[in-house]
Amino acid sequence: MDIQHLLDNTLPGLGYELVDLELARNGLVRLFIDSPNGITLDDCVKVSNHLTHLFTVENVSYERLEVSSPGMDRPLKKEADFVRFAGQQVKIKLRVPLEGGRKTLQGELRGVVDGKVEVLVAPEQMVAVALAQIDKARLVPVF
Repeated sequence: MDIQHLLDNTLPGLGYELVDLELARNGLVRLFIDSPNGITLDDCVKVSNHLTHLFTVENVSYERLEVSSPGMDRPLKKEADFVRFAGQQVKIKLRVPLEGGRKTLQGELRGVVDGKVEVLVAPEQMVAVALAQIDKARLVPVF
């Protein structure tokens, strides 16, 4: 059973988005969920209870299930994430350095244009990188 596919088909029906999934060797299934209204402890309990029953029915083998919010430094993985969080501060780690050796970008996310993520890294300095070049991207918490 493909857990990713199962979760991608199940969570939206409950009103949640799968942000990230981690599968550990020791049978740990850890998932991070989000919704437009944010995530509360009650949301995590609701999803955990639902998935416990679903995994039993679908014969998904696991030892422990953890459901959590993505936190203030939410990872950005899909193109839709980069569109949704335009205007927010982000930190992006690249797979391969840009010309000049730069491998990390931090600044205001401007969105996605022609398959490239645009980040304003300094006043009047826009950097555009292809989604395929991004190793990790996270929101930068603002307090």
